[in-house]
Amino acid sequence: MTDLASEYDVIVVGTGPGGEGAAMQAVKHGKSVAVVERDPAVGGSCTHKGTIPSKALRYAIFQMTEVNNNVLFREHGLTAHFMIPDLRRRAKSVIEAQVKMRTAFYDRNDIPIVRGVARFIDPYTIEAVQADGSHAELRGKYIVLATGSRPYRPAGIDFGHPRIFDSDTVLNLDLNVKSITIVGAGVIGCEYASMFRNLEIKVNLINNRDRLLDFLDEEIVDALSYHLRERGVIIRHREETERIEATDDGVILHLKSGKQLKTDALLWAAGRTGNTDGLGLEEIGVKPDQRGNIPVNQHMQTVVPHIYAAGDVIGPPALASAAYNQGRYAASHLLCVLAEANGELAIEGDCGPVPSLDIPTGIYTSPEISSLGKTERELTEGKIPYEVGHAHFKSIARAQITGQTTGMLKLLFHRETMEILGIHCFGSNASEIIHIGQAIMAQPKPHNTLMYFINTTFNYPTMAEAYRVAALNGYNRLF
Repeated sequence: MTDLASEYDVIVVGTGPGGEGAAMQAVKHGKSVAVVERDPAVGGSCTHKGTIPSKALRYAIFQMTEVNNNVLFREHGLTAHFMIPDLRRRAKSVIEAQVKMRTAFYDRNDIPIVRGVARFIDPYTIEAVQADGSHAELRGKYIVLATGSRPYRPAGIDFGHPRIFDSDTVLNLDLNVKSITIVGAGVIGCEYASMFRNLEIKVNLINNRDRLLDFLDEEIVDALSYHLRERGVIIRHREETERIEATDDGVILHLKSGKQLKTDALLWAAGRTGNTDGLGLEEIGVKPDQRGNIPVNQHMQTVVPHIYAAGDVIGPPALASAAYNQGRYAASHLLCVLAEANGELAIEGDCGPVPSLDIPTGIYTSPEISSLGKTERELTEGKIPYEVGHAHFKSIARAQITGQTTGMLKLLFHRETMEILGIHCFGSNASEIIHIGQAIMAQPKPHNTLMYFINTTFNYPTMAEAYRVAALNGYNRLF
């Protein structure tokens, strides 16, 4: 331990999207910043275990299935069949590129990366303990916790067994798996159900609720359920796990309903928990909830005002995109507080607005789902007069050209003002398509209406044209 702790304006714990957003915002406004990272490389779970590797794997699977489904290739006897380890190689190169780029961000801005597991000594001092036992102390006026989350692992399940996985370890699957049971039909469970089925692996998807992804628009959920079942996924609703029995040649899931499902492997995808154990939060009066998430106010402050938290460690929406903005806003807020404490006027741009609550969902099933704004159920319950406009991709020229005709774009708008109230997309590139509508929804009245899409000229043929088709479809319903 050094005799004198290093002093910084801001200490950030974690280098995932939330930590990166906070660190870059603070350093760009002239503050001294240090980050503490327990892993050998920056990027957090997003880069190394979650978003980047799973989406890279998904795209590799998509490329393989595109070859196998393409008539031109089949006519010449060309097919592609790879095991997951082969498909994962692409993910490794993407991860390496991301780590190199993000490390350069810290180097370029002279932000030291202190390696080690972080723990509070007191409310202003962080100790970083390395694997060899060495440790360093850092003292900060403000601290941002962006430690992320990990898969929830209930007691009684042997995650050390070679056939039982969670969403962090399933990417290491190298067995010749022909069948898998996925427990948990949330976003992660549905995404992996799509991926495994595209690899011609038989899938049981176990859901403890009445519907898949019940936070989404019901028509979109119905389309996803139909598509998964059409592809051969067995979806079992309203089921609860009793116990899991692992054998040398498979895993048997015992359900409380009495069913027994034996498959080659099992993926447990039922929730996540915040990475707060070992931080020493009890020493400073911060109490996580039962899932390890840190409660914060609208400014990302914990109950200790100079300690902020951002990203997955504060719970939903637990999206990389939201985490970056949360971290950035936390830094913006503390910059204003710091300026006020020093008797200074905050520099214009330091105090950014509270991050928008209108965060688009991006669900990388096959096809994708993306959604923004209100659902039909919410509008009906709120007694808001609305109308619906559809554009089915099977009628869009660009989708016909690419062969990606499954899906639709759905616009919900106010019948009187024609203000866009919700956008829901199911289909290829849905997570990209959504942003056109997002930009219009964010405009002030009266520029956020259906008329923008009706009066705008879209390139042809493009998927963006679906907005014009959906807008005209909805407009015609008014008369």
